[in-house]
Amino acid sequence: MQELRVSIVQTNIVWENKQENLRLLRDKLQMLHGTTEIVALPEMFSTGFSMNSRKLAEPISGETIQTLKSWAGEFQFAITGSFICCEQGSYYNRAFFITPEGEEYYYDKRHLFRMGQEAEHFSSGDSKLIISYREWNICLLVCYDLRFPVWSRNIDNEYDLLIYVASWPQARRLAWDTLLRARALENMCYVCGVNRIGTDGNNHLYNGGSIVYSAKGEILTSVPDTKEAIATVSLNLKSLQQFRDKFPVWKDADTFRI
Repeated sequence: MQELRVSIVQTNIVWENKQENLRLLRDKLQMLHGTTEIVALPEMFSTGFSMNSRKLAEPISGETIQTLKSWAGEFQFAITGSFICCEQGSYYNRAFFITPEGEEYYYDKRHLFRMGQEAEHFSSGDSKLIISYREWNICLLVCYDLRFPVWSRNIDNEYDLLIYVASWPQARRLAWDTLLRARALENMCYVCGVNRIGTDGNNHLYNGGSIVYSAKGEILTSVPDTKEAIATVSLNLKSLQQFRDKFPVWKDADTFRI
């Protein structure tokens, strides 16, 4: 599939209320049926960026993921975002990518937000995830990962689309805007960043900035600041490959191991 339609859902999140957030989300997803291949949600879309992991965590067999699996099949698009997960006695800020065919992919956030004490309540992941979906290779990362370019480095063009799901406060918005574009330019790939709006239970304010960049750093689509809205864009794999062939910066990248 040369064309891939991606939708970014910029939304407010009801603090620590999974049932209400799922109820509100269904109405949004229903409207996208037949219009897109991937729907991207903010980080911890069902609870907000809460450190109350013991209370809010659930396994991948729990209500949140099982509901999303049902909707992915019903509406016929993949759904990605993150949620608070528990597994074998540990808690994770776990990103998911669920396809309409029922395939499930998971990535545990590697870089935990020190200033928010995230590492005191969650365990970090140690594996990078690249998903093959409809002839595209997709890398899925979470929020604070954006600040660490070594982790996202696109070695030998191993991915075509880089997705960041986030709860990124307005106070650090300049970093969000700057680093998303930088990730697109340095990795020669499409970059999708989806962020929330509103105020969380800790009185942190979020003003959005959900956006999709081309490999040249061009804005392909975006959602207006502070607005609860959805933007959809069609990405073209052939044009990306042609740009990489014409301007093969990736061939001069440094080699390294993590």
